[in-house]
Amino acid sequence: MPDGRLVKGERRRRLLLDATLRLVGRGGLTAVTQRAVAAEAGVAASAVLYYFPTVDDLLVAALVDVNDRWVAALRELPADLDALVALVAGSSAGDAGLAEYELYLLAARRPQLRPELDRWWEALDALAARFAPERAAAFSAVLDGLFLRACTGADPERIREALVPLTS
Repeated sequence: MPDGRLVKGERRRRLLLDATLRLVGRGGLTAVTQRAVAAEAGVAASAVLYYFPTVDDLLVAALVDVNDRWVAALRELPADLDALVALVAGSSAGDAGLAEYELYLLAARRPQLRPELDRWWEALDALAARFAPERAAAFSAVLDGLFLRACTGADPERIREALVPLTS
């Protein structure tokens, strides 16, 4: 039976990471301060400091967390075009897609975060190999661009139109 304090601590950490992603999605990386995250999560500012001593620690944790979720989603996705289109189109839901790309760019600028980009690209490449083995590199690059485009409002039919020629 898990210690109640550990469960509560993990729940609070999750609240802080989710609040960070919402702030990044709405206002970019500069919107993230310890005070803003605390207010967004509905906790005392000291709670942010307890779990994440610096804003940078918080952003890195948010990047790893959001990447974990997307990598898992790509791995679990069946080799079904409808499911893929729904996943890409759904990536723009709320502020999550924008936050993902803000954090993606943060990783591009910081060499110590490069493994997170590599993990994302490896997951995309593996998915592309399942959908279009002969055109996996092109499929992966198009898919990466479509995730970004979905953040700015690409509709599912345009996503499908971009992917179909690579799968036939």
